Amino acid sequence: MTRRYDVLGIGNAIVDVIARTDEDFLLTHNLRKGGMTLIDEARAEALYQAMGPATIISGGSASNTVAGLASLGASAAFIGKVKGDELGGLFSHDIRALGINFETMPAADGPATARCFILVTPDGERTMNTYLGASQDLAPADIDEDTVSAAAIVYLEGYLWDPPPAKEAFVKAGRIAHAAGRKVALTLSDSFCVDRYREEFRGLMRTGTVDILFANESELASLYQTADFDTALAYLREENLLGVVTRSEKGVVVVTREETLAVPAVPIETLVDTTGAGDQFAAGFLFGLARNFDLRTCAHHGALAASEVIQHVGARPEQELKQRALDNGLPV
Repeated sequence: MTRRYDVLGIGNAIVDVIARTDEDFLLTHNLRKGGMTLIDEARAEALYQAMGPATIISGGSASNTVAGLASLGASAAFIGKVKGDELGGLFSHDIRALGINFETMPAADGPATARCFILVTPDGERTMNTYLGASQDLAPADIDEDTVSAAAIVYLEGYLWDPPPAKEAFVKAGRIAHAAGRKVALTLSDSFCVDRYREEFRGLMRTGTVDILFANESELASLYQTADFDTALAYLREENLLGVVTRSEKGVVVVTREETLAVPAVPIETLVDTTGAGDQFAAGFLFGLARNFDLRTCAHHGALAASEVIQHVGARPEQELKQRALDNGLPV
């Protein structure tokens, strides 16, 4: 199979509803600051009515990552489920407008297109409340073998591990990718997601289903059930994969059995909204891997992409990441 895509993202197709708020709002509505909580449709409607003026834009972790890849000039594709409703149409339009291949058939009936209600406090921290809706109905039948086989790297979103049909789709995609000689990457997505599926995620790593693992500090701590970063890193080093651990302003640590690299974060002027920081870091890093850059250059690309997105509201780049990379002396 000829390579047509640098990266294929598979994840929840979500529309973000973003509003600024304060700590009191989080307390009043019993929201867990800084995390992601799954909610039902009734809770989604109640939150929407209670929150302030909102910005509505396409989101979803893996789809944000492929949006970043497109901004870097990579060829990208996405598989995710929307309903054939107004928000589903908005999501589909937005991702295709970026030049990303998106051919997943929308659902004709069932739950509405997924929404994530993101509350941003004055410190830039985001608190996410996600109604998965149609996205959780992604099924093995939605995994197109030709698309998977044509991508150098298949990037899987840990959030997708919640619904059983999506889990089956996830495993099918990994199997097809490896049969075609491709790499499979997994992002752990959220420490509470890891709490739910710790042993299953470890199983994916240890059976060779996953070649590349993205995590932040709290997700890594949850994966290995230790608060000590060096201990968690030592466990990760023993896994037979490429580990990429983001540490916010402390930068990133890249781990293989042979080496450990620490790369600093890119300085910023003002932290506005941390939504999408991990998604865009993954975009930059995967771009580097797809281009066969060394791991340090991959990490610099990731750090630069993350620094762009946290300086404005929303999880996708507003500046062209390719030009930003060139301006900072990085190869594209």
